[in-house]
Amino acid sequence: MKIREVRTRVAQWSGKTTPLSPHFCTNPMDLLSLPQSSSMSTFTFHSWLVVEVMSDDGLVGIGNAALTPLITKQVIDHHLKPLLIGADPWDIEFLWQHMYRKTMAFGRKGIGMTAISAVDIALWDLLGKSAKQPVFRLLGGRTKARIPVYASRLYSCPLEQLAFEAQRYKSEGYKAMKLRFGWGPVDGAEGMQRNLDLVRTVRKTVGDEIDVMADAYMGWTLDYAKRMLPLLEPFNLRWLEEPVIPDDLRGYAELKSYGRVPIAGGEHEFTSYGVRDMLEARAVDILQVDTNRVGGISQARKISAMAEAFSVPVIPHAGQMHNYHVVMASLNSPMAEFFPPVDVEVGNELFWYIFDGEPRAKDGFIDLDDNMPGFGLTINEERIKQFQVIE
Repeated sequence: MKIREVRTRVAQWSGKTTPLSPHFCTNPMDLLSLPQSSSMSTFTFHSWLVVEVMSDDGLVGIGNAALTPLITKQVIDHHLKPLLIGADPWDIEFLWQHMYRKTMAFGRKGIGMTAISAVDIALWDLLGKSAKQPVFRLLGGRTKARIPVYASRLYSCPLEQLAFEAQRYKSEGYKAMKLRFGWGPVDGAEGMQRNLDLVRTVRKTVGDEIDVMADAYMGWTLDYAKRMLPLLEPFNLRWLEEPVIPDDLRGYAELKSYGRVPIAGGEHEFTSYGVRDMLEARAVDILQVDTNRVGGISQARKISAMAEAFSVPVIPHAGQMHNYHVVMASLNSPMAEFFPPVDVEVGNELFWYIFDGEPRAKDGFIDLDDNMPGFGLTINEERIKQFQVIE
């Protein structure tokens, strides 16, 4: 089997979007004192990259990426595709190393690694289809009957609305859910109390038998996070996510050392080298790498094994099949994130509009089909017509 073609398409949403309310979610732009309505818009994405790797025997592997799709497409088309045409996809470790080393001068992290991740996911999908096995079987097989998932949304909003949404997830059977903070350092002590109102509302709504997590999405400083930790401790959070920017490993490690609230992070880290530094720094209690950023399945499987040796569980950022298959194949991954289908707002939900085959949560679990080769996804060519497609 040889790789015959690599096709990239960017699907740009052209339909209606739900506007984001002020204080929707803290983020790194908040410290610049920009209007709140515009700060989160930096981190919204209303387009998605779809990658198809086609073999000479008619099989097609599907990968994707959500970060800067247009630029990521250019990296694949101009720098990665020429390395892949004519290659044997079963030499997947060699192909990953070739892509990584060929783009070393400008890649390594960020856009370059996102492009490699998208291609690598497509290659693993292709291998699964060639072997007539789901990808998780290629990674070691099933380690759990089903995957527990947590409902990941609960953006900052009026407290009655927040309580209603949290109650809905509890009624649907979720045993865990995650909320987002809406206020950060520029909002002072009053904003801290508003953040506590969010956590208090969710905890009061769902009770103590449901795990509650909270995400600051890189929007806090170390000083602010240190002030928030003792205030959050009574609510028994499962974790506090990305309290500081990802480059501040010392800050992460200091927060973790207090032992007040478990610290989670890693969705903005890249490759096993970056994760090694996090683990050696004792920076996180929970590692949240995302397979379509960190280097694809080829890196995610190595990272899962490395994190297990440090007794740090891996709960990947975002749902989607590439993360679910990693979770299914690793005993060190106790659960997964799940984005409930909603109208288009931030952009996390766009994969529901582009792909068919994503599992729906039932009673707080999702399952993977033992008889579905690859990742089990197909591109909905009819629905993708709702997008502006750039080839």
